[in-house]
Amino acid sequence: MDSQIKGKIYDHQQLNVEPIREIAQAILSEVSRVIVGYGEILQQLFIALLVNGHVLLEGVPGLGKTVMAKTFARTLGISFRRIQFTPDLLPADITGTKIFDQNEGAFVLQKGPLFANIVLADEINRSAPKTQSALLEAMAERQITIEGQTLPLEKPFMVIATENPVEMEGTYPLPEAQVDRFLFKLWLDYPEQDDEIEILKRQLSGELPPVDVITNAEEIIAAQNLMNYVYIDSRILKYIRDIVLKTRNHPQIALGCGPRASLVLMKCAKARAAILGRTYVTPDDVRALTVPALNHRILLKPEAELEGLDVKAVIKNIIQEIPVPI
Repeated sequence: MDSQIKGKIYDHQQLNVEPIREIAQAILSEVSRVIVGYGEILQQLFIALLVNGHVLLEGVPGLGKTVMAKTFARTLGISFRRIQFTPDLLPADITGTKIFDQNEGAFVLQKGPLFANIVLADEINRSAPKTQSALLEAMAERQITIEGQTLPLEKPFMVIATENPVEMEGTYPLPEAQVDRFLFKLWLDYPEQDDEIEILKRQLSGELPPVDVITNAEEIIAAQNLMNYVYIDSRILKYIRDIVLKTRNHPQIALGCGPRASLVLMKCAKARAAILGRTYVTPDDVRALTVPALNHRILLKPEAELEGLDVKAVIKNIIQEIPVPI
């Protein structure tokens, strides 16, 4: 697709998000040739890309988390690397290190797999916390420091991490600081019955269908910049504030969301509006993204868990309690 948004500057009055909507639809259509169902998850992956964020995918083995991430990256026309996290993985294995080159007679930098646009951190919770924390600088600062040398990462840069449920053998819970760096935490449930039949049919030939490249790095960066001009009314800003504040004084929540959660909701709501072809945010944009944006930033009280409540249920109750702005 030819670049339709590169180099253009908009204000709210002349904003045109149609190119973003077309790119989003084309990408989701291509990925859906390989991935059956999970349309909402795919939309949220693209939203995270537009706001320069990272995504954590959780689900039991065999649901297609890795295939989804690889197929999504393939449609973007940018570099992609996959890291398989294991208990013996070291921080230098993902960031890189300096090695002695006998021909040069000096130490030279050997970059790790984090130096790519899209990085798939597969089964991230199977590695030790020391290795998990090596991602923090890359995710937060978009840079990596190797033996005192700080190197910027490529733009755009996005980490898509997959993890198995913590209860499974051989997994380590992610540190809270790292979990908070993820824009969304998304669950992949078992497919519907009809979807599972479709999955079997698509695998009859033993090969996945090819997907086309839809966009490129320049278009993605231009689209990310365009998000700043999507209009959001002050009443919706207050709506976001009220939702986040409610998590801090809710009787079933031990640890609520900080200001980063408010920023995430605002940015993601603007991105959702754009990929749906709107230049302004509605309350539905906020409501649709509240669970994926907040669920990993909240810690429930033990008594709430004993009552059989989970974080998603509590957040949905909060959404119902907060008046929707008209």
